[in-house]
Amino acid sequence: MPELSMVEAVNFALREEMRRDERVVVLGEDVGALGGVFRATDGLLEEFGEDRVLDTPLAEGGIIGSAVGMALYGLRPVPEIQFVDFVFPGFDQIVSEVAKYRYRSGGQYPCPMVIRAPYGGGIRGGHYHSQSNEAYFTHTPGLVVVIPSTPHDTVGLLRSAMRSEDPVVFMEPKRIYRSVRGDVPEVDYSVPIGVARRVREGRDVSVFSYGAMLHECGRAAATAAERGIEVDLIDLRTLLPLDIDAVLESVAKTGKAVIVQEAPKFCGYGAEIAAILAERALLHLEAPVVRVAGFDTPFPYALESTYLPDAERVLAAVEQVVNF
Repeated sequence: MPELSMVEAVNFALREEMRRDERVVVLGEDVGALGGVFRATDGLLEEFGEDRVLDTPLAEGGIIGSAVGMALYGLRPVPEIQFVDFVFPGFDQIVSEVAKYRYRSGGQYPCPMVIRAPYGGGIRGGHYHSQSNEAYFTHTPGLVVVIPSTPHDTVGLLRSAMRSEDPVVFMEPKRIYRSVRGDVPEVDYSVPIGVARRVREGRDVSVFSYGAMLHECGRAAATAAERGIEVDLIDLRTLLPLDIDAVLESVAKTGKAVIVQEAPKFCGYGAEIAAILAERALLHLEAPVVRVAGFDTPFPYALESTYLPDAERVLAAVEQVVNF
């Protein structure tokens, strides 16, 4: 059982699935000869050749549009958007075409593809290389949105995504590409889409998060335990479809909830969870739901560490709801 980093796990999953299924094609800016700016596709060109690993122009609309044609004609494209901040030239293709082909064709034409996109801050990338815009995609019926937080789940969820008949936006938290490592079984396993993971069992407060923020929540939970507060920590893993049952079950047990995201707070993904709790778990709640998030500003370069939620901010929110 090898120990892999997050980015090594992406590479491993792509390589194994390309060996298993010759329909899988990787395309994007610098994914071939360079191996991707984060080296997520390193070595794929040498093994699979130019017919299956395609370097494209810097044109996200062209990348997604090409992937649409591939998917409709039977391939399994995995287009990479080098930084999710630059997805918007291809955004119309994603929300207007990719997400709607199965519906508009009455199920005759699925459009299976996995749109890989590094996202988030933590690498000193400034405001054009650090955004977390997952909420844009989760607002689009027809898409699946996945964000892993561990190498194990990266491999398992990416496998499930590449084998799905639905288009998947697979967002990779680049902040932890190399800082988080974990064991990855060499067997052909998968992690089901739409199922959350309980990271830590607790009865005092539920904490919901995903991606890089999950690890800040883990550190906060460890400190809280030293202070006598047991956190029920839930890694959502799949944002759309959300594992609503796991969310409601956790809050029914604890009566309190903290939601953590690094995206700006206003209309962020955490707001949907808060609304679900208000609609479906109100009688279980013993304190207001608290969101910990980035600030409602462009992502700052000089103040990155201030902008990003950290374990200290999460811990303060946990203590706030527990002591309400």
